[in-house]
Amino acid sequence: MSTGLVSQVKEVSQSAIATLRPWGELLEPTALSLPSNLSEVTTRLAQNLTHFRSNYTLVLLIVLFLSLIYHPVSIIVFLIIFAAWLVLYFSRDQPLEVFGFTVGDRVVMVILGLVTVLALVLTHVWLNVVVSVVIGVALVSLHAVFRGTEDLVMDDQESPYGALLSDDQDPSGNYTIM
Repeated sequence: MSTGLVSQVKEVSQSAIATLRPWGELLEPTALSLPSNLSEVTTRLAQNLTHFRSNYTLVLLIVLFLSLIYHPVSIIVFLIIFAAWLVLYFSRDQPLEVFGFTVGDRVVMVILGLVTVLALVLTHVWLNVVVSVVIGVALVSLHAVFRGTEDLVMDDQESPYGALLSDDQDPSGNYTIM
């Protein structure tokens, strides 16, 4: 019985690690540069948030965990919810289906984020939660803005501009008059 549980935990942790981008790619110091204009800021932000979504989510969860060090009940609640994060977000290879409906990764991330914040607020550490979320979002946003996107390899499905990228041979577009 315990062997089956150990193998399931091992499988979930390996699958969770597989969804993360390599940390060396995320923390590459030569990829950091100042954006030249506001357009580049928004492009970098959108591309990096999409490309490193799992890594950034884990960074936010780590910052939140570190803010709870002196609150043992909150840490227990957080660890239970973190187990849900591992199973429902980090370790899935296929889309989540609930009552026959497919739920996207971003929806799962938002719902789990809200559940995490709500559960921790109910354990009376709301100030820690608010401060740590603000710090985590600031860290992630700063990194996403200063991390260049020239070396990222993204397929059209994960690009925030996926619908705009097409293999159309006509450079003027294929528009029809309605």
